[in-house]
Amino acid sequence: MAADKTVSAESGRTVQTIRNLWPYMWPTGRADLKARVVWATVLLVAAKLILVVVPYFFKWATDALSGDPAALPALPAVLAAPLMLVLAYNVVRVAQLGLNQLRDALFARVGQHAVRQLAYRTFVHLHELSLRFHLERRTGGLSRIIERGVKGIETIVRFTILNSVPTILEFALVAAIFGFAYGVSYVAVVAITVWLYTWFTLKASDWRISIRREMNDSDTEANTKAIDSLLNYETVKYFSNERMEAERFDRSMARYESAATKTWTSLGWLNFGQGVIFGVGMAIIMAMSAREVMAGTHTIGDFVFVNAMLMQLSVPLNFLGMLYREIRQGLTDIENMFDLLDVKQEVLDAPGAVPLVVSEGRVEFRDVHFAYDPNRTILKGVSFEVPAGKTVAIVGPSGAGKSTISRLLFRFYDVQQGAVLVDGQDVRGVTQQSLRASVGMVPQDTVLFNDTIAYNVRYGRPGASEDDVARAADLAQIGDFIRRLPAGFKTMVGERGLKLSGGEKQRVAIARTILKAPPILMLDEATSALDTETEREIQAALDVVSRGRTTLVIAHRLSTVIGADEIIVLNDGRIAERGKHSDLIAAEGLYASMWNRQREATEAEERLRKAREADELGVVVRRRTAEIVPQ
Repeated sequence: MAADKTVSAESGRTVQTIRNLWPYMWPTGRADLKARVVWATVLLVAAKLILVVVPYFFKWATDALSGDPAALPALPAVLAAPLMLVLAYNVVRVAQLGLNQLRDALFARVGQHAVRQLAYRTFVHLHELSLRFHLERRTGGLSRIIERGVKGIETIVRFTILNSVPTILEFALVAAIFGFAYGVSYVAVVAITVWLYTWFTLKASDWRISIRREMNDSDTEANTKAIDSLLNYETVKYFSNERMEAERFDRSMARYESAATKTWTSLGWLNFGQGVIFGVGMAIIMAMSAREVMAGTHTIGDFVFVNAMLMQLSVPLNFLGMLYREIRQGLTDIENMFDLLDVKQEVLDAPGAVPLVVSEGRVEFRDVHFAYDPNRTILKGVSFEVPAGKTVAIVGPSGAGKSTISRLLFRFYDVQQGAVLVDGQDVRGVTQQSLRASVGMVPQDTVLFNDTIAYNVRYGRPGASEDDVARAADLAQIGDFIRRLPAGFKTMVGERGLKLSGGEKQRVAIARTILKAPPILMLDEATSALDTETEREIQAALDVVSRGRTTLVIAHRLSTVIGADEIIVLNDGRIAERGKHSDLIAAEGLYASMWNRQREATEAEERLRKAREADELGVVVRRRTAEIVPQ
């Protein structure tokens, strides 16, 4: 019973996958590609009709050479000559080959269009999925799913349209010819052989599908671990865990090796079983024909014809096995891609959403409640306003909900209660594209594209000129540094920008935001990962960016927000305190205690720095003294 349910579920999933693929196999809205499919089908049928004629020329040539002219059809003497029949046999074979190649050439664009369209749709869909999905994803496994899915698309589209129907057509033609020329007994043997061959192929291929899935899962897991380890190269080196990572990867590859070995072994058994079934069927028919030749009811040409026809039939029969295997394996490979496409967007534009109109740039959080998980509320009724052109800072202990504020403003998530508004417009009622175009972000952890510095700066406004890019870099106080580099703005920054220091990456991020020129600016702990000296330099650049803009600052280091128009202190998802720096210090509350702790830490760091500088100066003085005064 359970097995029946499993088969039923598998069949249902296969049907659904084929239904999903149909718009790509019969390209929607592309009359030119549909015409290609039609012409390819016409050529395909023509090629099959010619194919079944080929053995006749072989038969006639054999009878002519064996001196049995009575077995030849009524042909002009010049065409009935053995050499002409041999020539005709080869001409027909070449014509059939030419039609097949023309068919493939016509269909190539259809297959590649399907690959491109589905790959594009998947890529766009991934960017439309929520931040929650991307925080939980496995990058390596995701790339493998897309890679295998794209390959599976072409396989299924090509094999389904170009090969399944003609294979059935060829079986029908062979059966009709055998029945007409040699009787029902030949048709019966062919039918039984084909049925057994097909039954065995389907059963064995279904068995191999589970092995294929196991191999795919192992391959995905190994690829995920490899990419994860390489992305964290420095961490691996910090802890000298190269051996552990290699063993972890090898365990996944061992599972892949086992599954891949089973896959190839099972293929060997499948091919052997197919060979035995067809071999037995062919032996029976050949024996029947040989007996007829011995009895004088068949000519040698008939014997050759039967053999040639069966050999031709073995090609589509063998292809039937490959056809089924490839389609099933392609469906298996593509299932995960369609599962990916079935993942629903968490944040959608509301029906009738309109572009955001920013007149002033005023931001308001009105009684906002939010939770990533229903069992753990992050924000509990937070209300504040950032007036147009002013700067408001959000500070508080770790886990208080500071970074959640920025994610809600960008509408990476929707609030469960309350509202986030820009110039009085609820962000849920405007298009996401227009909202994010109006807000600039300088994050704590800047990740750059593995491209040039110019590309990463220009990402803020892709159509910007080189002069605009250079001007933005200068305002971010990184222009001079870039020009001193051998390749200048064409310098490659490496994977995630690892060829640049933390401060340099932050300056590139600031230049990118300057180029975007948004009316609203979000600084999410933009300097917390930097040393004190770099922080001061970056802060000066940030002051330039935020001048005249509505700015919301998420801050860890309180020294960076002293000049804010208002400081909001979050604690446990609620606003604990708010006011200017001096007022909060005077209140001697949570903010004041945080300030005092950070000030003590900064003073200790400064004393340590001065002591280190004094020690270094003392070493230099003693060395110089030793050089001047002989011992």
